[in-house]
Order: sequence, then structure tokens, then C-alpha cells
Amino acid sequence: MLLAGDIGGTKTVLALFSTAESEDTLHPRHLQTYPSGRFASLEAIIAKFLQDKQVEVDAAAFGVAGPVVNGRSQITNLPWIIDAANISQTFGIAKVALLNDLESIANAVTHLEPNDLATINEGQAEPGGAIAVIAPGTGLGEAFLIWDGQRYRAHPSEGGHASFAPTNADQRALQAYLQTKFKHVSFERVCSGSGIPNLYDFWRQDGRFPEPDWLREQINQADDPTPVIVEAGLAKTAEICLATVELFVDILAGEVSNMALKVLSTGGIYLGGGIPPRLLNLLQTERFCANFADKGRFTNLLKQMPVQVICNPQAALLGAAWAGLDLLDA
Repeated sequence: MLLAGDIGGTKTVLALFSTAESEDTLHPRHLQTYPSGRFASLEAIIAKFLQDKQVEVDAAAFGVAGPVVNGRSQITNLPWIIDAANISQTFGIAKVALLNDLESIANAVTHLEPNDLATINEGQAEPGGAIAVIAPGTGLGEAFLIWDGQRYRAHPSEGGHASFAPTNADQRALQAYLQTKFKHVSFERVCSGSGIPNLYDFWRQDGRFPEPDWLREQINQADDPTPVIVEAGLAKTAEICLATVELFVDILAGEVSNMALKVLSTGGIYLGGGIPPRLLNLLQTERFCANFADKGRFTNLLKQMPVQVICNPQAALLGAAWAGLDLLDA
């Protein structure tokens, strides 16, 4: 049996897979989701997950929301340190691997089915061309895949923490506003679930859009204001929320094209994470595609790159599982 996990700042998903699966498909035998913030460590979640299962785990692979160095990771949005060697010793699992969470999603890309995807830009993928993966969830993750002559290999990145690059007057004003709050304004501060309240606060202090009393009350009472803001924006029940999600989508379009140029992703671009599927109606628009392609002399190149949204919520988990199978074959 193989234990795989998608370890995020908001939730942790663990599943057991049979190593006797076919070469082309993987299906979890047991799957459970846990609120990450309610546990002191990943080990505590693994222990709870395995306590009622009479199984011997041969290998484990986890996609974690943070940089991985020598089998160890400090989770970016949690007070956790995850260590592969400690997990191996604690649970008696011979082979344990940690991957950056976006590396996990990237691992799943080549195994996704057509019904797992929604197209934003049709484009034309070049065989063997590099592939970019960008995923706004709780944070902003980025990764890429390179063809090695036989298969695609996933590589992690922490590009979401690169400096935010405004593209118009409103975004420059946003950057100036956030520089009074943060020492470093990264793309994650403005292009993630945790960044959406920053955009909302910017519009609120700007004064251009009124904040209804009912909305202020809901936000003040919410543990996490992001779902409230996004829901009101999509429903168009509050102009300030619509402006917030539109600003988010514009910034995302710019960073997707930045990523596409940096890795020359002629093999395509995949948007993962929990937010893009919710904003699909705003992504499948001429506005998004125009902002994505707005790169001067490279506009025509970008227009040729396929852009798709990953709609399968288990992509990161499945990518970790595929990495686990590679671990067993090593």
C-alpha cells in the first residue's frame, strides 16, 4: 500500500492507494480530509488516519505547501516542520518522499483526463515543450515540467513569492498601499486566497466602491473573509467585491503570462488550486486572455500557448501518489 497526501495551509488530504494499480490510473482506496490548523503536526494527522486501518504501508509521498530541502520542509502558512526521516521512523515506512505541493500538481498533469480540465485558451501545444503550472489556493504556488527525452519531469518553484509587478495605475496604487503593511509585497500577497482580503482592503480605503453595512457585518463575523468576498463578487451583490475578484483575475492573468515566458511553456499552462475553478466564468473571457497575452513583442507567442484550468480537486493528491509509485520503482 502507498500513503499519499496533499498537505495545504487550510486542509490536509490523506489517501491509501494499492501499488497493484494499472500504469495509467490511480484510485484511492481510503481518503480523508482534515482541517490542517486543528492539528499540531502532520504526524498527528497520519496517526489519526491510520489508527483504524489494518494495513502495512510500503511507501509514502506528500505534497507540502512549502519549500522542500533535503527531505524537510517548513510549511509556509502553518507552524509545522515536516521531516521525511521522522515520518519514516515514526510509522515504520521504508520510503518517504516530500514534494512541494505544486510539484505534486505538476506530477498529475500528464495523467489528467479531458474532463478534468476546462480550456481558457485553445492554443497549440508543442510536443515536448515545457509546461507551466500555477495554482492560487491559500497561497500561490508555481512549478514547471521539462521533457527529458522519455517523459516529463516536474520541478518545484517558489515563484509565488517573487515581487509583485503592477501593470497599470490601480495595481501600482495597490502595491504602494501594501508596502505600508508588508516589508515585501509578493505575488502571493495579491494573487491567492490569503491575498484576496488585501485587495478588498485596498478598494475599501480607496473609497471608489461603497461597502454595504450587511457586507461589513458578514466580513467582521467570518473566520475567513475570503469566501464572503468571492461569493458576493461572483453574485454581483456588492460592487466592491466584484471589483476585488476582477482585480484578482487581472493580476493572475499577468502572473500566468510571466510564468509562461520564464519557462517558455510552449507545452501549455495549467491553472491549479482551489480558486480558478470557482472563478472559471471570469477566466474564460476576452478580458483574461487579453491581459494574459499583453506582453508586447511576445503577444503572438503567448496566444499560441494552451491555457487550461485543472478542475479535478484531487490533482495534488494524485500527483503525490504518482511520485510515490516512482519512489517504489527506484
